[in-house]
Amino acid sequence: MKYLVTLNGRTYEVEVEHGEAMLLDEYDATAPAPAAAASDTPATPAAPAVPAAPAAPAAQIAEGEAVNAPMPGNIVKINVAAGDKVKSGDVLVILEAMKMENEIMAPRDGTVAQVVTQKGAKVETGSPLVVLA
Repeated sequence: MKYLVTLNGRTYEVEVEHGEAMLLDEYDATAPAPAAAASDTPATPAAPAVPAAPAAPAAQIAEGEAVNAPMPGNIVKINVAAGDKVKSGDVLVILEAMKMENEIMAPRDGTVAQVVTQKGAKVETGSPLVVLA
């Protein structure tokens, strides 16, 4: 089977046979140019635009030190609530990433000012999870 693999702006054409991969070609990845409209063909009507879903309002973050997600993943469990006292190293949130449960711990002693995320939420790298006062 032949595959096109793009990695770091380079595209590789790879052939795999019986578990062995062989590089066939390598070239710079470029976006395909849009097709030029032929002047002889009538223009087709565009599909009606679907209104975009309204964006969720950004959550107000409390004053303090935010504990952010170190990687993208899903929130499996939240161990704290606003007002809880925590010590350095206490597990605040369990984040599942790549089928592994990662414990997100308090970087210092403090009080939970706000829990920004919720169980089941998908978060990106750097997303605030908990704010410590």
